[in-house]
Amino acid sequence: MTSKPNLRFWQIWNLSFGFFGVQIAYSLQSANISRIFSTIGADPHNLSYFWILPPLMGIIVQPIVGTLSDRTWTRFGRRIPYLLVGAIAAVAVMCLLPNAGSFHFSIAAAMMFGLVALMLLDTSLNMAMQPFKMLVGDMVNEKQKSFAFSIQSFLCNAGSLAGYLLPILFTLIGISNFAAPGVVPPTVIYSFYIGAAILILCVIYTAIKVKEMPPHEYARFHGIEEQSGQKEKERSNVITLLKKAPSVFWTVGLVQFFCWAAFMYMWTYTNGAIAQNVWHTSNVHAPEYQSAGNWVGVLFAVQAIGSVVWALILPLFKKMKRGYSLSLLIGAVGFISTVFIHNQYVLFFSYLLIGCAWAAMLAMPFTILTNALSGKNMGAYLGLFNGTICIPQIFAALLGGLFLSILNSSQPNMLVLSGILLLFGAVAISFIKP
Repeated sequence: MTSKPNLRFWQIWNLSFGFFGVQIAYSLQSANISRIFSTIGADPHNLSYFWILPPLMGIIVQPIVGTLSDRTWTRFGRRIPYLLVGAIAAVAVMCLLPNAGSFHFSIAAAMMFGLVALMLLDTSLNMAMQPFKMLVGDMVNEKQKSFAFSIQSFLCNAGSLAGYLLPILFTLIGISNFAAPGVVPPTVIYSFYIGAAILILCVIYTAIKVKEMPPHEYARFHGIEEQSGQKEKERSNVITLLKKAPSVFWTVGLVQFFCWAAFMYMWTYTNGAIAQNVWHTSNVHAPEYQSAGNWVGVLFAVQAIGSVVWALILPLFKKMKRGYSLSLLIGAVGFISTVFIHNQYVLFFSYLLIGCAWAAMLAMPFTILTNALSGKNMGAYLGLFNGTICIPQIFAALLGGLFLSILNSSQPNMLVLSGILLLFGAVAISFIKP
């Protein structure tokens, strides 16, 4: 197998630049879905059920995209066509989702419209996101791979920062942050429109700038016997791939389970937690609740800043596992501290710490896994590995209402639960053998 050549900085940058736009869309979703459905009329005990759709679509779509793109060769590339189709579909749905309460539907009909739009949005965003991880695995050598995923992490957090701040920026320039009962405020609706425009522009940039390897070159760099246009003699199905998966696939997956369940509860309950703890309201129609909704975007932006800074520090750890576990411990402290803080600005401290865990979650698992994989089924394995992101979120969403009842219907206590889950994740890192 021939070693892949070193890439220049801008070549690595271009591989992931479209991720900036995709992450704006994801951050708008993660910061505003609970706000949107609560505003329409969802009960807090049922709120986590709306969050089942994002990971469910991920676990269905990403393995399919990974497997199909492994077998796709076109003049536009193997991963890029999926990226473009997903981005175009996402743009259309982003213009519909925040308007779920604007069409004078009944509450039940508005909820159903929002659910269908959310399902389509997650289907398309997963289709657009997965190719970026595969492009790094396809085109970057082992020496530069950690750096390439760090660039991807940086662009991911920069996109998150932009998406989280859009609603409050629109408020600051005079656009109303309030609306009639059951209707999403204009600040949120316009944020989705702008996010959709940025998404398609960034994806088009990557599609133009990145030239994927032709089949013969890919085969040479990945040690694969080229089939000269014929189908492969052996097709590995999902069960076979999982049986042959390297041990780190499972051990890193265990860590992922705790981490992604923790962040699922953050996305679901931060809006209600901040409204209760800082603005002292649980009334979704109160102006204070919408102000808390804007502040959630600010806190998530602070988290993204913390993640960007910590991502620069992580490569300095000589032992990857030590940096990984420390990051999760710091994040756990951040989550648990939120229950004791009733000042909106002091919460910056908590979310900076949470950002450290997020930085490690974005970079470490894929670096460890791709270093253990050959190129033959790279896309399929990365698609299957997405299950370690999606399955814990589905479990967390299904159990969210139960845990909320156990914790006296206190949404701030759900963030403490997130901290405890990260502590378990930090312990589970000891089982990883890179």
